[in-house]
Amino acid sequence: MATKSIRAEYIKGLWDENPVFRQLLGLCPTLAVTGTVITGIAMGLATAFVLILSSLVVASIKKLIPAQVRIASYIVVIASFVTIADQVLKAYFYPISEALGPYVPLIVVNCIILGRQEAFSSKNSVGRSFIDALGMSSGFILALLVLSSIREILGAGTFLGYEIMGSWFKPWIIMILPAGAFITLGILLGIALFIERKTKRSE
Repeated sequence: MATKSIRAEYIKGLWDENPVFRQLLGLCPTLAVTGTVITGIAMGLATAFVLILSSLVVASIKKLIPAQVRIASYIVVIASFVTIADQVLKAYFYPISEALGPYVPLIVVNCIILGRQEAFSSKNSVGRSFIDALGMSSGFILALLVLSSIREILGAGTFLGYEIMGSWFKPWIIMILPAGAFITLGILLGIALFIERKTKRSE
């Protein structure tokens, strides 16, 4: 893989094929766990762990998997890494695990992960699959970080639990409620669409 193609393979997940802002995938955890930055980052890292390792495994054994059971096989691989992630969070980061609730186990059915196995890892080399998974994971973490930062700052006046807005700021309670997640994501999607249109016009 040439250096240029490695860079392009990674960067596409940050913007051109960003799973949240461009493909609208994985919206359930995106909306549910971004009330605070710590939970947003934790979900992003857990998803990245599962996506990267499952992509490596699927790319490595793709020729051994019969076509008739490929989806079921991918789910078994994904579920194995989800179980590891869930148990590690419960063992070492229990408060975060409690805050994330059922959304870590639900990574098994996350469209981003299963979609990348079917669309990319099952058709490409281990190296390309790793870079693709790394890029998609980075894009997902970036999306969760942006969304959770906006919601926590406006909804609680804090960032990572530390007060940054001062006593003068009156928190926007709606931002930590489900409606705040939808509103914030809608605005961010609108900004992403605007940037895309401006970029296409300037080309």
